[in-house]
Amino acid sequence: MEIIVTDFNGEVHHLEAVEGWRVMEIIRDHGLPIKAECGGACCCATCHVYVEDEWLDKIPDARDDELDMLDEAVDVEDNSRLSCQLIMSEALDGIRLKLAPTG
Repeated sequence: MEIIVTDFNGEVHHLEAVEGWRVMEIIRDHGLPIKAECGGACCCATCHVYVEDEWLDKIPDARDDELDMLDEAVDVEDNSRLSCQLIMSEALDGIRLKLAPTG
């Protein structure tokens, strides 16, 4: 499985992904610049990403606590999500994301 992430410089990274891990953990563990300050507790918005449009209907809807945190994020778009709330699965194999500014 893999996640395809575009960084702040426009460079595309193909990251090996492990089923059951948070997408945030996968991005962080591959050394990309994602702050993830709360470690996945949905208490900040420092793992904010943009999900490519073709993937939006394949991910679960955001819960209220995630939407509340996104209200605190910078440059929120319709395709904004917190990567700590996306759990890697076969259904997300190949998901395309772009790192969002965190402040």
